[in-house]
Amino acid sequence: MSIQFDKAYGVHVQAMEVRMQRSEILAANLANESTPGFQARDIDFAGAMRDLATRGASSFRSASSASDLMYRVPNQASQDGNTVELGVEQAEFSRNAMDFQTSLTFLTMKFSGLKKAIEGQ
Repeated sequence: MSIQFDKAYGVHVQAMEVRMQRSEILAANLANESTPGFQARDIDFAGAMRDLATRGASSFRSASSASDLMYRVPNQASQDGNTVELGVEQAEFSRNAMDFQTSLTFLTMKFSGLKKAIEGQ
């Protein structure tokens, strides 16, 4: 009897992958805060996970493809056309980092449980 690691880990591996991609996008938004005409982008995390559930883990693709990226609508428009709002981006980046840490904690617990099962504890 073999352990199917894809099933044992659940969606946490793919969730962490989407969170890492989202971190890169949010970091790019923050880096371009003062770039005239820069349009802030983001990933619909719930939509990406829904797609993952529909297609299955074996067909996982990058969540940062152009079709999954959305433009962020600013609360207050900038005269130079830049849609990055520093406070919003920082809050989203922090929330994403906390969610990544939560997924990492769940994954660590899964590893610990599998290790105990293998060792017969």
